[in-house]
Amino acid sequence: MQIPVIIQTIGLLILSNVFMTIAWYGHLKNLSSKPWWIAALISWGIALFEYLLQVPGNRIGFSQYSLAQLKIMQEVITLAVFVPFALVFMQQPFKLDYVWAALCLMGAVYFIFRT
Repeated sequence: MQIPVIIQTIGLLILSNVFMTIAWYGHLKNLSSKPWWIAALISWGIALFEYLLQVPGNRIGFSQYSLAQLKIMQEVITLAVFVPFALVFMQQPFKLDYVWAALCLMGAVYFIFRT
C-alpha cells in the first residue's frame, strides 16, 4: 500500500520542523553560557537532519502541489511545531497573538488551496 503524497509530505515537513526549531531556538536555553560559535556549530549539526527531511518532503510534495501551496503548508507546520516548543520547552507565556497568527494562516491555506 502506497502512503498518500500529502501524508508523506506533511510527515516529513513536521519532522523537519522539529529539528529546525531545536536548531534555531534550542541553543537559547541550553547553550546560552557557551560562545556563539559553539551554538552555531551544534545548530548546524542539528539543521543537517532538518534538511535531510525537508528536501525529500518538498520534492515529494511538489509532485502534486504548487510551490505556493508547499510554502503555505510549511508555514502552518512551522507555527504548529513552534507554539508547543515555545510554551513547553522554552516556558514562554501563551499569547493571544498565537491564535491570531493561526487564524491568518488558516486564511492563507484557504486562499492557496481553493482552486
